[in-house]
Amino acid sequence: MKSLSILLIALITSTSVFSQAKPKKTDTPDPTKPIQTVEVSCGECQFKLKGKSCDLAVRIDGKAYFVDGTDIDDHGDAHGKEGFCNAIRKAEVQGKVEKGRFVVTYFKLFPEKS
Repeated sequence: MKSLSILLIALITSTSVFSQAKPKKTDTPDPTKPIQTVEVSCGECQFKLKGKSCDLAVRIDGKAYFVDGTDIDDHGDAHGKEGFCNAIRKAEVQGKVEKGRFVVTYFKLFPEKS
């Protein structure tokens, strides 16, 4: 009985430790790099990029790029009323264009306008 209790306590403790939300690498800006405010949305639905499914994209200086480093589903329901497939939103980002894609190192979505 004692070993069963210990096993149960260990299981509960390990479950709660591993279920903690871990910060993503895109949550903290690099203070040595500039932050840009850009338009973000679904590349296929809103920016008319060619692709196979709904994927996050940014538009910088009028040119759209698919994003690597964060996913469309990391920021809410893409198909919701204000989701990326139905609206163009604003975000602060850090990163650079590499091989025709925007590799993001920091991403902060602005709140929806009411």
